[in-house]
Amino acid sequence: ETYRHVGDPACLGQQVLFVAEGRLVVERLLECGGFAVDSLLVTPAALRALEPNVDPAWLVLVADPAIVESVTGFKFHRGCLAIVRRPSQSLPLSAFAQARRLVLLEAVGNPDNIGGIFRSAAALGGDAVLLNSACGDPFYRKAVRTSMGAVLRLPSTRVDPWLPGLATLRDMGFSIVALSPTGEMTLEAFLPTLSADARLALVAGAEGYGLSTATIAAADVTVRIPVDPQSDSLNIVVAVSIALSRLSPGV
Repeated sequence: ETYRHVGDPACLGQQVLFVAEGRLVVERLLECGGFAVDSLLVTPAALRALEPNVDPAWLVLVADPAIVESVTGFKFHRGCLAIVRRPSQSLPLSAFAQARRLVLLEAVGNPDNIGGIFRSAAALGGDAVLLNSACGDPFYRKAVRTSMGAVLRLPSTRVDPWLPGLATLRDMGFSIVALSPTGEMTLEAFLPTLSADARLALVAGAEGYGLSTATIAAADVTVRIPVDPQSDSLNIVVAVSIALSRLSPGV
């Protein structure tokens, strides 16, 4: 019955569940572990591919593609869906005490952007993604899919209250680096100021509104990525990706 409501995030949220869809994403879910799988809905071909990592104790529903589509109401799952229990507890900021590069998001609601940022962070040296209370749900179906499963393997948590959270990260040894088109210095100018052991919390805001005045005031430095004067800004996923690629050691 739950699979009839996979497109209803409110219904899933009430049951403390989320959906992983697509064979690659579900494969990564099963490989990384750490999540309680409620059940799988798969086509025969998908089951053959996933079987080595499927726990015999799980409920596995096998159906032809047409039946899977009729039950779920959409066909973007590529023959494979998993219903998964959400993490029971949020991570405290102290869990990131050994991190080198954190990505912090303020009021980013678009699930494609959230998923894309997780995907880039996982690939470009980010140790975790922290979101304020105004951000969208990283475990929303589209965010998980867009992240290509990075949401499942990269640690994340909510930071609330936000400004005191930034202060706590600074006390933990992180420099708060705000990413903004109006930044006081360019990314290239900022790079030489970094020590080899610098620990950074890179903060980015929603497209259009950008970071709040309070967040910019709370940052240690505001950095911009120069763009053509006829372009007002970059997509947030692109901007975070560029910044991480330059700021992360070993990438």
